[in-house]
Amino acid sequence: MSPMTALVQTVSRTALRTALNTTSFLAPRLAGRTALAVSLRPAGRSRLRPEESELLADARSGQLTVNGKSVVTHQWGDGSRPVLLVHGWESRASRLGAFVAAVRARGYSPVAFDAPAHGASSGRDTSILEYREIIRQLHAEYGEFEAVIAHSFGVLATFFALRDGVEARRVVGIGGVAEFDWIIDTFRTALGLRERITRDMRGHVERVMFPGEPDIWRRLNATYRPTEIGAPVLLFHDEHDDRVPLGQSRALARAYGEGARLVVTRGLGHRRILGDPEVVAAAVDFVHGQRQHAAPRPGSAVL
Repeated sequence: MSPMTALVQTVSRTALRTALNTTSFLAPRLAGRTALAVSLRPAGRSRLRPEESELLADARSGQLTVNGKSVVTHQWGDGSRPVLLVHGWESRASRLGAFVAAVRARGYSPVAFDAPAHGASSGRDTSILEYREIIRQLHAEYGEFEAVIAHSFGVLATFFALRDGVEARRVVGIGGVAEFDWIIDTFRTALGLRERITRDMRGHVERVMFPGEPDIWRRLNATYRPTEIGAPVLLFHDEHDDRVPLGQSRALARAYGEGARLVVTRGLGHRRILGDPEVVAAAVDFVHGQRQHAAPRPGSAVL
């Protein structure tokens, strides 16, 4: 990020904080609705790296439509034994490229997508509902997934989809978000918004995004009713992740008990963990049914 870009973003955040906090006194619901709309809009799109261009050139690209938005999909291999890759917020499918080659080498067909407002897909915003709908459509096309490998926000979206008819034999979560409330609280804290705005954001979610659906706040969490998932879970999280705290994956591991294993790494952060050879190898061993080979990188801790 250039100094000028950082300055513009700082000024924008300051202006947005002032506008929303002021509006919350005069029109609370409007402030909550606006804050939620801002939270659903990524700050930018990840650029395609040169090596990722080669990766995508080898894929069979497709397209889905979700809420009028064009969603670009990618599939490698013959489509049999599908493994779904789900990217995180302000990311793109190609960031999971290290897993594509490793999964293909074991005879699986990786399937991935750029969520709306991400990568090559259209739109300016997206939500967990749209992630779920994309995963549903891909599940309808490819059938049961041999596994899902998800990162960050993609982990939360994956568990939401798995409790709604999507089937996968195994789940790998990397630097994952477990609690939807954490997203809203982090957004409020980052902007310095009044707590009242958080309540009104939640109210808009309940009235507009999930009207008439009881217990929605617990159902949005990846930790909700773990027995409904059934698939074994392998989690990776760096102890110094600067985007999603380790506590999120620890919450998941506690919820799934003996059905989950958490590997805590050191020195990989939130992004480099996706390209770490040992993390990739351990994840793909797990996908292939070799759970006992899911070892941490040297110096890391297993919880």
